[in-house]
This record gives sequence, structure tokens and C-alpha cells, in this order.
Amino acid sequence: MTPSVADRRLVVGAADAGASLAVHAPHLLGPFAAALPVAADVVGRRLRSALVREGLLTAAPGDEMHAFRRVEYAHAGADDPVDLLPTGLPGNAAGFAAELRNAVVNLAIALARQAPTAGAGDPDEQAVAAERLAVAGHNLHPCGRTRLGWEPTDVLAHDLEAGRTRIGFLAVRDDAHLGDDLGAALRAAYPGLAPVPAGYRLQPVHAWQRDTVVPARHRDLLAGGAVRILDDELDAIPTAALRTLLLPAAADGHRRYLKLSLDIQVTSTRRGISVASTRNGPAVSALLHRLVADDPDADRLLLMAETAGAAVPAADRDMSAILRDGLTGRLQPGEQAVAGGALPVLAAGLVAAYAATTGRRDDARAAAGFLDAYARLLLPPLLRLTLRGVALEAHLQNCLPTFVGGVPHRLAVRDFAGLRLHPGRLAAAGHEVPLWPGSVVGTRDEAVLRAKIGYTAFQAHLGELVLRLGESHGLPEDAAWRIVRGVVDETYETTGDAGRADHAAFTAPLVPHKALVRMRLAGAGDEYLPVENPLHAGS
Repeated sequence: MTPSVADRRLVVGAADAGASLAVHAPHLLGPFAAALPVAADVVGRRLRSALVREGLLTAAPGDEMHAFRRVEYAHAGADDPVDLLPTGLPGNAAGFAAELRNAVVNLAIALARQAPTAGAGDPDEQAVAAERLAVAGHNLHPCGRTRLGWEPTDVLAHDLEAGRTRIGFLAVRDDAHLGDDLGAALRAAYPGLAPVPAGYRLQPVHAWQRDTVVPARHRDLLAGGAVRILDDELDAIPTAALRTLLLPAAADGHRRYLKLSLDIQVTSTRRGISVASTRNGPAVSALLHRLVADDPDADRLLLMAETAGAAVPAADRDMSAILRDGLTGRLQPGEQAVAGGALPVLAAGLVAAYAATTGRRDDARAAAGFLDAYARLLLPPLLRLTLRGVALEAHLQNCLPTFVGGVPHRLAVRDFAGLRLHPGRLAAAGHEVPLWPGSVVGTRDEAVLRAKIGYTAFQAHLGELVLRLGESHGLPEDAAWRIVRGVVDETYETTGDAGRADHAAFTAPLVPHKALVRMRLAGAGDEYLPVENPLHAGS
């Protein structure tokens, strides 16, 4: 262990975490201590890169600038990431420092627990197993492992590396319940669940939320009988999203997910679920299916629909739940789904399989062919959806590309809470969707629509893949971005005049980058900064 990290306790909470592990998981104490400086370096490197990208820190001479003003550092340059923060930062610098140190502690616990996994089971279990390979979480956010609100014992019980967690249940009186009858759907899938009293509906809740948030924050609902805590539980598997849990195989053989309110901060956001999200999810899913059905690549886009949602309005965001389709039973023979978060880790192996399938040498030319095929899978349907009024949040964490022999085959997309909808564009395409009052997903600003898909698909998604293919196969960045630019140009050739403005925006000299650090300092809302665009080359 680096002495400064151990002796000076630069990582807030490390000593308490170590004491907790000594009691509850003593076998992890040594690995945790060994992982702590590694975790601090990972968080520090991501923070340093973000500070430079957002103009809060000046790049040093010799720093290699990649696409979208990204710098990859071999070392953080400080034992404690907080020491990298410049003095005089605006806003909540102290709160952000606590988030960074919390991320270090929880990443160290994750590294201490990480074990090789074969990814056995059905496609959904395989996808979750792959997510565990991306142990640092979000590929750009320095707080990918922040879990503010959880103690180390909660992390041990419920985090991704736990491998299992539990879903609890509430009985919610009819007049306090809003939305679909999730309990009825779950009882049909899991007949062993107990019935609720007449006049009540069964509402799923994360076990931690049930034990911690519900009794502490909603005594009035419990005392008045509007909500009752039940004894029933259902085993589930935590995904990288934490609040989204993979359910056991149901009576019909299918796998589903439950997205449940979880009042802790992960990356930038406390993970409750708004009432609006529970009502918009099924409506937006239906809209997306209608739009995709008309797309030339309809057979290449696999939507993991949000089929039902419900909330307890008097509890605000604390008891909400959304049911989502899984992948099991929907893939073709030989089709492998890969969690997008793990794509950077698995990219080299996928290119090797691609080369073998296509009869190529496993070199930079194979990587170029793979990137071309992958960009053709990812971009055309998503850019055409944006043109028609829907910008999906297509970062790695929301995408599960599928491959057959390493060849990109289909794109599964999940979690529609962060997308943006443009009512004017939707209307022009002959569609509309009724959004719940107060919904934040609607926008009449085309720049907001483009920024959503531009940042997630080009910068956070393809930007990561391009870097990793350069590392593994020597694919030059400029050549990689020319490949992507070619796919963009071809996509808009088929859209006529309607796509001209979008094409110009996505290939402009500067494009908006989501400023993750500035957002945490400000404490609210999306914030974007202009960065140089590699897709502008060759215009």
C-alpha cells in the first residue's frame, strides 16, 4: 500500500470501511488495503482527465490529446484524488471531494471482491457477469463508484459484486397507488408470492429501501395504513445500475428486470424514480416500437421495453418501480449479447473473433473493419430516431450490442429515462406521446436533442471504443474517426434535406461535451462545454 494513503487517511472513510470489513468480511481486509491505492489512482486519473477536458486544469506539456479533448493519464499524479482539485473551484467543491473519496473506498471494496467469472447462464446473466468486468463503472465519470448513503455493510450486501440481493414488497392501498398493477404481473410470473389484502396492490421495493428509507421517511403512510411492509421477498441479481435488478426466470421462462427506487447517490444522481418516469416508461416504449418498426434497420435494433410502472405519489420518488423486458428467449442461435460497459474490456477479443470469422488477419485492418461494422450497427438507427424526434441516451451503460462470431449483429437498448423527445419532430413524423405533467424528457430545443445523442453515442460510446482499438490493435485515431464520419455521411445521404441540419451539427468543428465535474460542482442539471470534434476532419 502507498504509505501516504494508509498513514494520512487521505481517503475519507477508508479507516471506517476497513473496520467494518474486519467485522463483516475479514477475508477482504487485506485485499481492500492492497486495492486502496489502485482505486485512488483510477479515480484520480479519470478526475484529472475530466478537469483538463472541462478547462478546470491546464494540460501539461507532452499530454497527448485524444478526440473530444480527452487525455489518458498513466498515473493520477496524487495519492488522494482530492489533491488534484484546483483551489477556488466554483460551487460545491467540498461535497464533490466527499463524492470522490467515497468512490475510491467503494472501488477498493469492489476490486477486493472481484473474481473471474465465466459468464454462464442465459443472456441476461451473461450480460450482468460481463458488467462486473468494468469494475470502475462509468468510463468517463470519476465518481463511477460513488455510493453516498450506503455503509460498507450495504455495499457488501447489495452492490454489483455481491451477486445477489433481495426485492421486498409493500401493500399499497388502492387510493395511494398510481399506475399499473405490478403486483399482479409479478404474481403471474412468480405464483409463490403471497396475495395482498382486498383494497391493496402489491408494490415491489428494493430491500435496502424497504428497511432504511420507507420506515424512516414515511411513518405517516405506514401509521395511516396506506402502506404496509410485507414479509415476502424475491431473490434478484444486482446490475451495474444497482437499482435495476435481474429477476429469476419466470414461470414462462423469460427474464425481466425491475428498476426500483434506491435513495443513494451513484455517480451524479440520487437514484430515486420520479412518478413521471413510471408513467412515461410504458408510453415511450410503445412509441419507440412504432418508430423502430418503420426504420430500415428495424431488425437490428432490440428494445428492452419498459412494460409497466407504478408509484406512490405521496412518497414522492421513494416507492416507484418499473418492469422491463429482458433478453432471454429473444436472441438467435450463436448470438452473444455484451454489456456495453464491458465492451472496452472485451473489444480485443471481439476483434480477434471478427478476424477469424471474416478470414482476416488480427491486426489494425481487422480492427478498422470491426469498427466500421460496429458504427453501422450503432449510428444509423439512432441518428434516424433523433431526426424523428427521439434522442436515446446511448452511452455504453444503456447499450447491449450483440455479436455472432465477433461480427456486430444487433443493438439492444435499455433504460429510456434519460432520453429526450422533441414534440415538433415527432409530430412531423406522424407520432406523439402523452408525457406526464412535469416531465423533463420533453424539449423543443433541437440543440438539447442533438447534445443528448451526440455526447452519449459519439463521445462516451464510440470514443471509448476507438481508444481501446488503438491500444489493442494500433488502429490510428484519425483513421478510426474517418470510418465513423463515413457512416455518418452515408446515414444522412438517405434523409434528404431533413437531415442536413443534424449532419452539420454532428460534424461541426466544436460539439457539446457533458461537463461531469462542473455539473457536480453546480449540483443540478446537465451542463455542456464545447470540445473539438474529430468528425469535422474532412468536411
